[in-house]
Amino acid sequence: MSDDLDILKRVSTPEPTSAARKRAIAHGMDAFDAEKKNQELTKEFSIWKRLISGTQSLWRIDMNHSLKLRGMNGAAVAALLLVPVAGVLTYDYLNKFDGPGIDSVGPTEPTASGQRADQLTDRAEEARLREFEATSSENVKLEADLQAVVPPKQNAPQSADAVQELASEAPAADAPVAFRAPQVSQLVAKEKRRAVGLAEGVAKPPMPLLRIPEGPRDQRLNRDRIENFASNPIKRVAEEPVSTFSIDVDTASYSLVRRSLRDGILPAKDSIRVEELINYFDYDWPVPESRSQPFEPTVTVMPTPWNQDTLLMHVAIKGYDLEPDVRPASNLVFLVDTSGSMQDADKLPLVKSSLKLLLNQMGPEDTISLVTYAGEAGVVLEPVKVSEKAKIIAAIDKLGAGGSTAGSAGLETAYQLAEEQFVEDGVNRILLATDGDFNVGPSDDASLKRLVEEKRKSGIFLSVLGFGQGNYNDQLMQTLAQNGNGTAAYIDTLAEAEKTLVQEAQSSLFPIAKDVKIQVEFNPSRISEYRLIGYETRALAREDFNNDRVDAGDIGSGHSVTAVYELTPVGSPALSVDALRYGNENASDVSQIDPSDEIGFVKLRYKQPDGDRSELISLPVGSSNQISDFSEATDDVRFSVAVAAFGQKMRDTDAVADFSFDEIGGVASAARGTDPFGYRSEFLSLVRLANGLSDTK
Repeated sequence: MSDDLDILKRVSTPEPTSAARKRAIAHGMDAFDAEKKNQELTKEFSIWKRLISGTQSLWRIDMNHSLKLRGMNGAAVAALLLVPVAGVLTYDYLNKFDGPGIDSVGPTEPTASGQRADQLTDRAEEARLREFEATSSENVKLEADLQAVVPPKQNAPQSADAVQELASEAPAADAPVAFRAPQVSQLVAKEKRRAVGLAEGVAKPPMPLLRIPEGPRDQRLNRDRIENFASNPIKRVAEEPVSTFSIDVDTASYSLVRRSLRDGILPAKDSIRVEELINYFDYDWPVPESRSQPFEPTVTVMPTPWNQDTLLMHVAIKGYDLEPDVRPASNLVFLVDTSGSMQDADKLPLVKSSLKLLLNQMGPEDTISLVTYAGEAGVVLEPVKVSEKAKIIAAIDKLGAGGSTAGSAGLETAYQLAEEQFVEDGVNRILLATDGDFNVGPSDDASLKRLVEEKRKSGIFLSVLGFGQGNYNDQLMQTLAQNGNGTAAYIDTLAEAEKTLVQEAQSSLFPIAKDVKIQVEFNPSRISEYRLIGYETRALAREDFNNDRVDAGDIGSGHSVTAVYELTPVGSPALSVDALRYGNENASDVSQIDPSDEIGFVKLRYKQPDGDRSELISLPVGSSNQISDFSEATDDVRFSVAVAAFGQKMRDTDAVADFSFDEIGGVASAARGTDPFGYRSEFLSLVRLANGLSDTK
C-alpha cells in the first residue's frame, strides 16, 4: 500500500478539462443553494426565537417589579401579550415566501450535474460566485441589525430602574405601544429585500420595549374590584315618606380609605361607604338593661353644620354587651386563602399573625379548625380545643402561598367541618381570610351568594377578613359577609387586626340579633325632603321591612350602629325639588295629619340569633329629641357627624361642597373626647391627608 502511495506522489496532476471543471462548480453551487436556504430558515427561526425571548424577559421584569412600577395599564399589558402572537404570525407569513418552511428543513433535491453544467453560463457563474463571497459579510450585518432591535437575553434590563430608563424613550401617547408588528415583518424579511425597518432613505426611530402609561397614580394602581353605586338622592316626603334599609356594622371601607390616603392616593369614590366610616368607631350610646331587648334606639335632631337651613336626624343603637363569663361556646373554622396571589407581605404573613391574635381571645374549650384552599381545598387542622394552642399555632406557621384559587371548594369544606362540630346554642362561624381572588370553580358573586345563603340556614355564619391590594375583591367580600350573616373587615396592618380581633372580638364573633332592619316614616307637615347619608348598598323595599324571609344585617355583642338623615323642614329655603304645578295623587293632604310636633316615626325589626320570627321596636321622634344648637350635641354625636361629612366630601357629594376639610377637622377635633386607642386622632390625620391630596378644600 505504501509503495502505491509513493508512486501516486510522483505522478503529475493532469489539467482538468472544461467539462470536469463545470461539473465541480455545479456540485458546489447545488450545495451552496441548499446551505443558503437552510441559513435563511435558520435566521428566520432565530428572529422568531429572539422575539419570544425578548418578550419573556420583559414579562419577567414586569412581574418581578410590578409593585414598584404599578404603571402598566391594560393597553400596555395587552401589547406585551401580543408580541409572541405577532412573532408567530410573522413567521407563518415568512413560510409562505419561496423558501422552505420549518417542516421542509433539509437539502434541496440535487440537480443532475451534467444538466446543471450545460445550463451555466460564464456570466451567471461569476454572479453566483460574487454572491457566495458576499454572504459572510451580509450575515454579520444582519446579526448586528437584529441585536440593535431585539437585544439578546443577557442584555435585557434586570431592574425596575432599567425598565424606566427604556420607557423614557417611549413615543407619544398616541404612538403604537411595544413592538411594531409591521416593522418586525420588514426586519425578518430583510434577506429578501436587502433592507431593514422602514423604507429607503427614512431614518429609523428608536424602538421602545415598553411604555409606562401616563395618568393619575390612583388610576394606575387601583385595580381592586369595587361595587359601583350612586349616592342616595334627595326625596320628597309627599311622594315617598318612608325610608327602609338594613343595618350595617362592616368597617372594611374605612380601612381601605386609610390605606389609600397613607399611600398618597385619593381613594376610589365607590370604595367609600359612608356608613362604614361612621361605624368604624366605638360610641357610648345607651345600652339596654337586658338581652331580651338587645338594643335601644337613641334619636337626636339638630341643626346641620354644613347647611343652616336643614336639620340632621341622628339614629343610634348599641347592642347588649355580653359578659365574658356568659359568652356561648364557639366553634370556629379558619378558612385561609393560600393561593399564589396571597404571597405578599400584607396578605398571608399578616393573616397568620392576625389569627394568632384571635386565639388569645378564645376560651380553652372553644374549638378551632383550619382549612386552606389554593388549586384545591384541604383540611390542615382537624377540630381541636383552643387549649392545644401550640398545635394550632404550628399549623398556622406552616401555611404557604402558591397555586390558583378554588374559593368555592374551600367554602364547601369549611362548612362541612363546621357542621361536624356544630355547637347547639353556641357560636358556629367560618372566618374567611382572603384577597377575594377566586378563580377556580364557581366564582361569580351570584353562585357564591347562593352557597352562603343556603348554609346560613343551618346556623353557621360567615365573616370575612380582607387583605392586600391590587386585586382585592371588595365587592365579593361584601356579598359573602352580607349574605352569610357575618361582618366584613379589611386588615391592612397588624394594629387593625388587633382592633378587629382582640378589642372587638365579642362584637365580631358573638351575635345578639340578626336580620336587623330600620324603617323611618317622615311627617309631611313638618318635613319636606330627606336624604339618607350612606347605606346605599343596604337599601330595602318598603314591603321588605315586614317580610321575615328578607335577609338583613346582624349586630354583635356591644356593636354600635349609627344612621344620619339630612332633613329639609317645611318652608325652608333649602328645598331642592319644586312642588308639582298640578298636584300629585301620591301627595298626602297635610291638613289631615296629626298637628303634633312629630318629625317622624322610627321602627326597628330584628330576630334573635336562633330565631325565625322578627320582633318590633318603635319610637316617635318629636321636640323631645331636638336640640337648638349643634354644639349642644354629645361628643359622640358630633364626632360621628364629622365622619359622615368626611365620607360625603370624599365622595364629592354636592351637599358638603362648601364644607371644607378644615371645618370637618375642626368639628372632629372639638368632639374627639376620650380616645384611649388613638383612633379618633388617626381620623384627624386622615382628614389632613385628604385635604392635602384633594383639589377641593
